Amino acid sequence: MSEKYDWEDLGLKMGLEIHQQLNTKSKLFCSCPTELIDENVDLTIRRNLRPTQSELGQIDRTALQESMRKLNFNYESFDKHTCLVECDDEPPHSLNREALDLAITISTLLNMHIVDEFHTMRKQVIDGSNTSGFQRTGLLATDGYLDTPYGRVVIETIGLEEDAARRIDTNSEFTEFRLDRLGIPLVEITTDPSIHHPKQVEEVAYMIGQVLRSTNVKRGLGTIRQDLNISIAEGARVEIKGVQNLELMPLIVEREVERQLKLIEIRDTLHNRNASVDETIYDLNEVFADTESKILKSAKSIKGIVLKGFDGLIGIEVQKGRRFGSELSSYAKKRGVSGLFHTDELPAYGITAEEVDKLKEYLKTSPEDAIIIVAHDEDIAISALEEVIRRAKLAFDGVVEETRKSLDDGNTEYMRPLATANRMYLETDIPLFKITDDIIEPLKNNLPELPDAKKERIMKEYKLSEDLANQIVRRILADDFENILKEVKVDPTILASTLSYDLRDLKREGIDISSMNKNRIVSVFKLVENGKISKDAVKELIEAMCKNPTKDADTIAEEENLSLLSPDDVKKIISEIAEANKSMIEERQMGAMGPLMGMSMKKLKGKADGSLVNKIVKEEIQKRL
Repeated sequence: MSEKYDWEDLGLKMGLEIHQQLNTKSKLFCSCPTELIDENVDLTIRRNLRPTQSELGQIDRTALQESMRKLNFNYESFDKHTCLVECDDEPPHSLNREALDLAITISTLLNMHIVDEFHTMRKQVIDGSNTSGFQRTGLLATDGYLDTPYGRVVIETIGLEEDAARRIDTNSEFTEFRLDRLGIPLVEITTDPSIHHPKQVEEVAYMIGQVLRSTNVKRGLGTIRQDLNISIAEGARVEIKGVQNLELMPLIVEREVERQLKLIEIRDTLHNRNASVDETIYDLNEVFADTESKILKSAKSIKGIVLKGFDGLIGIEVQKGRRFGSELSSYAKKRGVSGLFHTDELPAYGITAEEVDKLKEYLKTSPEDAIIIVAHDEDIAISALEEVIRRAKLAFDGVVEETRKSLDDGNTEYMRPLATANRMYLETDIPLFKITDDIIEPLKNNLPELPDAKKERIMKEYKLSEDLANQIVRRILADDFENILKEVKVDPTILASTLSYDLRDLKREGIDISSMNKNRIVSVFKLVENGKISKDAVKELIEAMCKNPTKDADTIAEEENLSLLSPDDVKKIISEIAEANKSMIEERQMGAMGPLMGMSMKKLKGKADGSLVNKIVKEEIQKRL
């Protein structure tokens, strides 16, 4: 990543929120299993959700915005994997002690202060991901820290909470959720905004992830989720949800800083122009009565608004490939439209220059004004434009506090307003849980091995280089590495290199390595241990196994002609090569060793161990001197 900005001068501040599922036997407030399933649904529940007031009588703005979408929800339930607690038809059971102990262990590893009493709260969430309309959560620990290469980062809080339901599908009538994930215990780890460099946030996320993986947490896609909070001095706090790829974090930071700077420029331009937002929603059916635009012709209603002084600003790029119009469009899409048109991009989409002129004349706009058009059913079009009006007004403030979704290209997209404290209130169905020294001390005395200590131990115990040990630990392969070595007796360096580099290289070449689980890797190295293949053939065999995931290692080794030759056969092949190059041996003597090794290894194609080949080549050279 290029150093495009002076981060200190911009006043860049960042914080992380990391949600990690715990690998417990049962859920946080019931005895249902914590595994995701793919079976026939036993029961479907249909619901609508609405916001409620907090203890202070206030309504959270996020919940209010979600309720305005008037969504309907289907929940898929299973007789043996979900229960009435997930369906919100039975009070929650007692707090899961296994989850609590695991969360205390994680808190201790992060140097946290454990609270004396765990109080379960309700956090209002009405996007459908919780049948009850709230998530159960509680504060477990505060005031921790993590030392990074960039300095100390404060871990503000750790919460223990239940995961949300799993979104399956969304259609015009319902959003479908599955209840197997709802209630799985997870920890929420929150740092303070003391992260000031894009590379630092990647490093902090990695280090927290390493701490988590030293404990009994779930692994795999969707089991850990990272949210990133970003602001600059003249901007505002923005929460970016679902940052899965750590390596993408620095680019996301740079793109968000770029977006905030552009929004500040737009704000200043609007004030300089004395711009304003006309809240009138105009009916434009008459203007486009004879249009040839397929989108406009297919719509029941065409509506528009005038943004005075916004001309040229809607088309400004605020992130790579995304313009300010995308910001407005994201708000409109929350009301059911697929997008909008604006005069900065017209004529286009079948709308002619003549129709644009007619539109401007009809609305009596000035050259500095912009027009936004939405085509849909009348109610939806009006609702969408009301959202655009709301967002356009916020442009006068510059950067808007909001929650955004991380995209795969490093950009972000609006999701909803930033949540407030008004969504929290006490859970009355669960008594408080006292956390005493009798609970904490045994856990503190049996803490797992942290990554740095694990790296040092692996280097010493298995005689690995620092690079290989670092790769094994950093790529979260240490457990697999040690477990495989319990089953096969092979050179640890060869195994570590295969896990760290060969599998990675195959993946980069576009080969699907997902079938190479621990058992299949063990089967490869069993062949090495038993002298059936050479260690030099391991990568080639694994590549062939990836392409044939249903076949075993022995079968593929035979089919690919990778099985080791007998020493006599190896000697015969090398002898023929030496005889064919007798003149070179006479001329170079032992200097012929390198070329003959290369020729022999190429001929043998991994069907002989390199040390055996070396020994025989040396013997054949000496025989001819």
